[in-house]
Amino acid sequence: MKQIRNFATSAIRHAKKSASAAKQSQLGRVSNNLSSGVVGLANVGKSTFFQAITRSSLGKPANYPYATIDPCMSQVVVQSPMLDHLQQLYGSAKKVPTSMTIYDIAGLTRNAASGEGLGNKFLSDIRQVDGVFHVVRGFRDDDITHVETNVDAVRDLTIVTDELILKDLDYIETALEQAQKTLRKPQVDRKRIQFEIDTLSKLSDHLYSGMKVTTGEWTSEEIEVINPLNLLTAKPTVVLLNVNEKDYSSNTNEFKEAVQAWIDENCPQDEMMLFSAAYETKLNELRDDPESLASYMSEFNNAGSAMGEIVDKMRAALRLVSFYTCGPKEAHQWTVREGTTAPEAAGAIHTDLQKTFISAQVYKWEDLEKQDAPLDEANLKSKGKQYRQGKAYIIEDGDVLVVKAAGGKSR
Repeated sequence: MKQIRNFATSAIRHAKKSASAAKQSQLGRVSNNLSSGVVGLANVGKSTFFQAITRSSLGKPANYPYATIDPCMSQVVVQSPMLDHLQQLYGSAKKVPTSMTIYDIAGLTRNAASGEGLGNKFLSDIRQVDGVFHVVRGFRDDDITHVETNVDAVRDLTIVTDELILKDLDYIETALEQAQKTLRKPQVDRKRIQFEIDTLSKLSDHLYSGMKVTTGEWTSEEIEVINPLNLLTAKPTVVLLNVNEKDYSSNTNEFKEAVQAWIDENCPQDEMMLFSAAYETKLNELRDDPESLASYMSEFNNAGSAMGEIVDKMRAALRLVSFYTCGPKEAHQWTVREGTTAPEAAGAIHTDLQKTFISAQVYKWEDLEKQDAPLDEANLKSKGKQYRQGKAYIIEDGDVLVVKAAGGKSR
């Protein structure tokens, strides 16, 4: 395979689309059960971050590369102030939050795409997730080994991104060879296969210019070719700059400006956040000792945990939204992708509800957030704040639904 040449950058031009059109042309799996993977160079704090965000002892943080070989998986509960408020409004006996699946994936090294450092296995592990938490080291500590000898956040970002691009070029080269063989067979849809070849060639040119798939502009038809490839650089990314406690509490860091500039130039759709694996670990260790926790936090401007915001950024990157079903028994949060219709949302609750869907009664979050308990639904209805929606309705974040279905079913 050719080596990458002439790495360049590009800005992204965003076109406004309807929610339904956006759904049809979205990179990635069409699923309400999407996962994220923790990615980065070896030994930059990925497993420590994974333990902090999952509040578990999973993963194997250690001061040497390849402490993690096989990916660890855990479910992270999504913090939702909306759900807390709705539970109070409806007097629900319990609340059921949604969750996110996160994998701790072993660290990469330079030349991983060529198989060094078990690179092929680790890159394959990244291929299985839907979104990427890219952890980058932004702290100096001579006692913690760095695989590139010294700390340089922009260099590390570039190394990992280059390895992902190189591996994607491998996948595309294989797909091109297969498509060209298929084109030579009799009785095939030559127009469809040629379009696939043209799209793969366009992808290859895009990657050879040093750009991730997420930075390109692709038609709905091209995305239908791209998605089955499950490319590494087609996954939305949240860059996590791992800093020390002091930098986190002050939201400053010597690498922050350069890292943001690199993202703006090379992959502007990626989000960046500062977090401190050391600080999050200590918060978890002290959570059952309020006095010690308060004393520790006071040393660092009482900075709160970044974990909730990190999860929210990934959900936004994956274009996930939440709707709710509420009643005396429970207030339940459900996750769907942007552009989901009311029947599809009903199917997230139970497949039978999608098949027999008639309509949905909808309350909007902006009409509920300032309501006091107990909720006066009759008052909302009298003010025209109770909406009856049909099969074409697109779910919005914060919607509260009562689904009407055939056979007297409702939820």
